[in-house]
Amino acid sequence: MNFKEAYTKHFLLASVLHKLIIVNVLVFVFFPLVNTLGFLFKTDLEFIKNWFAFPHDIFSYVYKPWTLITYGFLHSGFRHLLFNMLYLYFFGQIFLNIHNGRRFLNVYFLGIIVGALVYMLSYNLFPAFSSVSSSVLVGASAAVNAVMVAATIQSPNYSFKLLFLPFTFKLWWITVALLLFDVINIPNGNAGGHLAHLGGALIGYLYMKQLQKGNDIGQPVENFMDWVVALTKPKEKVVLKTVHKAKKAKTTTRNTASTRKTTLSRQTKTPTQEQIDAILDKISKSGYESLSKSEKDFLFKAGKN
Repeated sequence: MNFKEAYTKHFLLASVLHKLIIVNVLVFVFFPLVNTLGFLFKTDLEFIKNWFAFPHDIFSYVYKPWTLITYGFLHSGFRHLLFNMLYLYFFGQIFLNIHNGRRFLNVYFLGIIVGALVYMLSYNLFPAFSSVSSSVLVGASAAVNAVMVAATIQSPNYSFKLLFLPFTFKLWWITVALLLFDVINIPNGNAGGHLAHLGGALIGYLYMKQLQKGNDIGQPVENFMDWVVALTKPKEKVVLKTVHKAKKAKTTTRNTASTRKTTLSRQTKTPTQEQIDAILDKISKSGYESLSKSEKDFLFKAGKN
């Protein structure tokens, strides 16, 4: 399997939940590789990671506005990443049982943004942080908490069993326990991080309550993401043709035929949902390797479109 096939199979065809987990893991792996490179050349490259972490100081943030989002894809260690991705996978699946991927992304990125703002506000408001000279925020915990609370508001009595335990848990029990853990541990270290987690939980709650009233407060986030995606798409070139008066009728006929041919060609090249569904059915029955080369190429092009 070459890179294109692996990219199509494991990323383009993945759900939005799996894509987020993949991106978080890839970013986590990237920075140790950078540190290894720095070690070999006797250069401290840790500043690269700090350039994407969210600072507690407002003036520092002015020079790094992108950190409002990028910090959410950094993690301080493997355990930090592991538990965040496990919680995200568990609660994300419950949320996606009812809502689509766009709303999932709305909740996720609102959690990142509000968690960071609560973190910054806490460091500049509470006397407990007055002696802190430098601190940064990393991790997807605020986003995970937003998804967790949103899923719980949506399905509070969702029941499940844990390994080796004979009784059934309800979703809201786990959510309340995790939130209490954050509250109780504020004085025990990483106070700003725990407050950021609670900020993410708060926006998850507000998002679902407003959604139940018919208001999607994540719409600005969705619009921004659509704008970013539109910027990355290449624009089609428009070819202008000169029409001479003497050959107007003939040229018009040719242009009409050319237009029909172009339209037919575009219809042939544009993947239809029926074709995609048929190939996905084949994958579910016989596996990805059962596809022909043309079908694999077709899926790759469909994913790009």
